[in-house]
Amino acid sequence: MRISHLTRLLTHVLLPAFALFFVLPMVWLVFASTKTPAGLIRDNPLAPGSIDALLTNWANLMSFQDGAVLTWMTNSVVYAGLAVTLTLLVSIPAGYAMALMDFKGRRLLLIVTLVVMLMPATALVLPIFLELSYVGLVNQAASVVLPMSFFPFGVYLTYIYFSTSVPRELLDAARLDGCDESATFARVALPLAKPVVALVAFFSFVQNWNNFFLPYVMLPDSDNYPMQVGLTQMLAATPTFNPVVGANAEVQPPELVLATLLSIAPVLLVFLFSQRFLVAGLTAGATKG
Repeated sequence: MRISHLTRLLTHVLLPAFALFFVLPMVWLVFASTKTPAGLIRDNPLAPGSIDALLTNWANLMSFQDGAVLTWMTNSVVYAGLAVTLTLLVSIPAGYAMALMDFKGRRLLLIVTLVVMLMPATALVLPIFLELSYVGLVNQAASVVLPMSFFPFGVYLTYIYFSTSVPRELLDAARLDGCDESATFARVALPLAKPVVALVAFFSFVQNWNNFFLPYVMLPDSDNYPMQVGLTQMLAATPTFNPVVGANAEVQPPELVLATLLSIAPVLLVFLFSQRFLVAGLTAGATKG
């Protein structure tokens, strides 16, 4: 009985506290984008501004460096879209093969996948840069897309899903009916794997969209920047964070806030439209199929 009361107390205290911790910054961001630079400092942090200020901030943001923000957003969409497509083409068959096929070196390959998955992504940037520089791909879209297309976490998710949720008897029946391995994968295993495909696609998209260090190193030309790298350029042009630029800088804090909201909007929209598939993917391996 005491445990039940304690659980109820923790639920009613901790959950609202965590909700406030994560929600309040987002509320502040939304309201800050509707204020003037002076109003951002003077007004109540959680009080909304005005539509006129929001429209002015939007116009100034779109005119920054002759529309650089739209270029960066387009680059982010292209890079993330291509990387997600290649990730699915690589990760899903790789996870299927490691889960349901017997071949020499299978265990070693799984161990290598886990080791790479646990390595910090920043530790791999230097060797990746040297490799791509050798073949002349630096400052090209491929220098960002190709390294992010090999997604060890996606391979491991797929491996777990096929190991626990797809009955081997079903695949054996398909083979007895005359299907070779590729046909068994395409006609039987893949249609059953829609939840994990959605899960891998979402995690890959989020990782690629939020990727900063790799494109920062690989893309010296600002016209090729994704939005996350472009935000640092805007940050450097904001007097609040870089006093050297002076009071007449191109970017004011409310415009930077609006750019931040713009950068997170695609991830939020993708999550809202795909959450049903994400929940199915997360719970698919919870029980043995």
